[in-house]
Amino acid sequence: MTKIAFLGMGIMGAPMARFLAKAGHEVVVYNRTASKALAWVALNGGQAAPTPAEAAAGADIVALCVGNDDDVREVVIGTDGALAAMSPGSILIDHTTASAGLARELAGACSERSVGFVDAPVSGGQAGAEGGQLTVMCGCDDDETFDTAKSVIDAYSKSCVHLGPAGSGQLTKMVNQICIAGLLQGLAEGINFAKLAAGEFDFGFAVEWMRKDLGICLEEAERNGARLPVTALVDQFYKQVAARGGERWDTSSLANLLENP
Repeated sequence: MTKIAFLGMGIMGAPMARFLAKAGHEVVVYNRTASKALAWVALNGGQAAPTPAEAAAGADIVALCVGNDDDVREVVIGTDGALAAMSPGSILIDHTTASAGLARELAGACSERSVGFVDAPVSGGQAGAEGGQLTVMCGCDDDETFDTAKSVIDAYSKSCVHLGPAGSGQLTKMVNQICIAGLLQGLAEGINFAKLAAGEFDFGFAVEWMRKDLGICLEEAERNGARLPVTALVDQFYKQVAARGGERWDTSSLANLLENP
């Protein structure tokens, strides 16, 4: 049994933590809205902590899945952040889809405290998290740290792959989202052409989350000089969907722009 702190009880984090508890690990959870953490404990056992630092104290593994770069910094290195309370030899696993620059920043901060680090964004959405069938893309600077992290991640994943040094997981997730964005537009056009769309957009990955991810891709492209014309175009299409009140519609809602120009 491993003592694990899980930070972030959203639609992804809560089921991921549940699989850890089912696997027999000792789980302590934290969420900025404390009632969510307490609700998780009522259903799954374990403990809830009032701060990331208190959740991380004594943990072998600290995993998190929060919103964006700023949220990660807040729970890891901010006031009452987890890292200050982590013991040498423990490991921080970040499942947030964030920037590669942040991953490298965290790897450096962890190294200074002799803490291992894995950037490990996931693919599979809410259904994958609920079913324990996530695909996890990992960046890590050493094999031993990755192997230890994988033994925990396996509880909620169907695939967990080491892709290179810190930041590699986030870069791979960007490639994933770039490909998906273009495919979704093509699918939307095909469905509209065939008059198959039902106009229902409430069962998948939300537009606001896709726009966050595409924003990360476009920012990285500014740094590395890659041209992403289709990605930029699809991002603008999603911006139009959001302006129609579709921030929480799923990503198939590109069809709405075609049906109602």
